[in-house]
Amino acid sequence: MPLFTFEALSATGESIQGTVDATSRGDAYRQIEARQLAPVEIAEQEGEAGVKNPTIGEEGPLRLKKSHLIFFTSELADLIDAGLPVQQALNVMADRQQDPIIRKTGNRLRHFLRDGETLAACFRQTSSSFDDLYISLISAGETSGTLAGVLHRMAQSLTQLNDLRRRFVAALVYPAFMIGACALLMGVFVLVLVPQLTSLLSKTGQELPAITQMLLGFSGFCTSHLLAILGGAFAVVICFRGLIATKAGRLWWDRFKMKLPLIGPIIETSFYASFTQALGNLVSNGVPLLSSLNLLAKGTTNRFFRERLSQVVEAVSSGDPLSTSLRSSGNFQPLMTDIIAVGEQTSHLARALQKAAARYDKELDVRIKRLTALISPAIITFLAVVVTIIAYCIVSSIFSAVSGIRAQTG
Repeated sequence: MPLFTFEALSATGESIQGTVDATSRGDAYRQIEARQLAPVEIAEQEGEAGVKNPTIGEEGPLRLKKSHLIFFTSELADLIDAGLPVQQALNVMADRQQDPIIRKTGNRLRHFLRDGETLAACFRQTSSSFDDLYISLISAGETSGTLAGVLHRMAQSLTQLNDLRRRFVAALVYPAFMIGACALLMGVFVLVLVPQLTSLLSKTGQELPAITQMLLGFSGFCTSHLLAILGGAFAVVICFRGLIATKAGRLWWDRFKMKLPLIGPIIETSFYASFTQALGNLVSNGVPLLSSLNLLAKGTTNRFFRERLSQVVEAVSSGDPLSTSLRSSGNFQPLMTDIIAVGEQTSHLARALQKAAARYDKELDVRIKRLTALISPAIITFLAVVVTIIAYCIVSSIFSAVSGIRAQTG
């Protein structure tokens, strides 16, 4: 009988690891859930030949884009809400959808569901795109009999979170484009136009202004050491990527980004908006608070906030209220902790979290608009100064050359 190793969460949010003998992966899920545990990860141990035992329906990895994930969740919610059983709804998704990714996802889900596994286990085996948070919500909806409502709220939450990410990326694309255009313009001036000017001015034999000499010297250095400069820049990028690949380096980089003007507040507000939105969605669907915090801590990509959330999880597991735990960590905004404290006092934590999410969503819009409003004039002003200096150097050099030529011919 195959042996499966697993990691699961207890009712108190404690992470538990162990092994279980089962005839299949679905049987392993059922045995773990029978112990009142929520499976997080299950892996089949390798056999003596070093090859994993075959898994039912295993056809290679299946990746869903955010748009696919949102559409699949919304479509499945509509079908179940219309009165179709889950199996029949998956049949519709697998047989009648035009998108091949949606059809393949529905086909895998119904295949695992026919083996008698829970729907949450089916989602976990179908694709890694269904993360722990998604599967926990599916399990909560399946257990409470409110699967359609849970799926509708998940689709709405996924749409909002995806919109947050899209706006955040859009806020950074324009500055990056402007900086790239500025760097390209500087490169053309320094590596193409200025060397031609140097060749022209060297034939006049006239003494050039100091600022022109500095520009020509800088251009000559960049031209003669171009390969060394590019190699050095490449080495710096590789070293930097190696640094942030380490735990300490990633923590430093995530903390450093928080201190950047304009960019740091956007990163912080984006985290608060997604955190309150996701936590409110989990709590409103019946997932225990400690388990919800564990899921969010594991799914947070920002190492700085992940460390702080881990501290919050420890404090909540010790019996402290969520607002007190957030406040004692010293790295969360007082406004958010106050809103959560009110929600805890009124026993409407999920509603308070949703209000906080809406508030941070509006604040994020304001910060993004402020960034785009400030960054464009700043970069244009910088470009104007650079172009003015270079134009002045070129024009003054040409006038000096012309004056020298006139003096020689006169």
